[in-house]
Amino acid sequence: MAALPIPTTAQLEHGELLKTLIRQKIHDAGGWVSFADFMHLALYTPALGYYSGGAQKFGLAGDFVTAPEISPLFAQTIARQAMQVMHICDGDILEIGAGTGRLAKELLLELQLLESLPQRYLILEVSDHLRHIQQEVIEKHLPIELQQRVVWLNDLPENFNGLMLGNEVLDAIPVHLVHKTVEGWFERGVGFDGEFVWLDVPLTRPELVKHLPQDLPNGYLTEVCPAASGLIHSLADSLQQGAILLVDYGFSAHEYYHPQRSQGTLMCHFQHHAHPNPLIHVGLQDVTAHVDFTQIALAGKAHGVSLSGYATQAQFLMNCGILDILAQHSPDSPQFMQLAAAAQKYLSPAEMGDLFKVIAFAKNMDEPLIGFAQGDKSHTL
Repeated sequence: MAALPIPTTAQLEHGELLKTLIRQKIHDAGGWVSFADFMHLALYTPALGYYSGGAQKFGLAGDFVTAPEISPLFAQTIARQAMQVMHICDGDILEIGAGTGRLAKELLLELQLLESLPQRYLILEVSDHLRHIQQEVIEKHLPIELQQRVVWLNDLPENFNGLMLGNEVLDAIPVHLVHKTVEGWFERGVGFDGEFVWLDVPLTRPELVKHLPQDLPNGYLTEVCPAASGLIHSLADSLQQGAILLVDYGFSAHEYYHPQRSQGTLMCHFQHHAHPNPLIHVGLQDVTAHVDFTQIALAGKAHGVSLSGYATQAQFLMNCGILDILAQHSPDSPQFMQLAAAAQKYLSPAEMGDLFKVIAFAKNMDEPLIGFAQGDKSHTL
């Protein structure tokens, strides 16, 4: 693995504040905290966690690039799916975790062109820092009549009609680490011995492993994410009519828990360098795990929403007409070249096309979603 960039003095000072806080949490807990607790503190501690602090996260100057940051083409294509739901429900759009606000901005502009604007564009954002960035983007780039449709929420609405949308939300939900040994299942957490260290303790929550394959080999380490099921539960309870659409990287369970994936999927991103160690650069780097989409599908089914489809990002975007949108531009124009390069990233199996998946649920909405008209892989979940 290539050497990671060296944090600046200011970054190190920021990280030391969070490190001190987490070290105290570990001490107060008796010397061990679950990795889910550690990950939550590292990402979401107010003013200090990765998503709550002030450093740039998205784009070339940050740590990673998400699909909406690459090109407006992503939002313009998603807008075709949103348009279908808006025509059925005549409701709102709710984006969970809106990043820089680019997706919201581009969706509203495109839906205005398509004459399919939502009544309101709601944003549920847990980070005050990101909420501020979103507000700046909306105020700078949208006309006042579209700005007035955007509302930030602190909690899910009790009764929602329309489209719930989340892009790269599930992968940032804190996960537990479980480790199978000859002595049985252990939970891997974090202690402190001059630095943060891994510590395994006997598993005290057997529900964490009840859905895992029973034939996993000894030495197998993986993630489980009950909090993701909790989010689906909350979204399903809130939804009265409409759809839930989630885009993220991950696998169905039989791929996720493959014997060869014996060290899990945990990954960190620091200044566009990916590496597997979440115990360093705490508060300065993103920490993620791939999504078990079978778990997500089961959670939806258990809480009153029907599975509408599951497809690769490439297939979903093709079904929503990404190539038709691209064809609206002259092949000789500079804009076409930029959009074509973006489409390559979105669709190529070597880029985002196959690793990223789209899963959708519906309630009180019988019309099939256009994003899954072909290539639906629901049967693999």
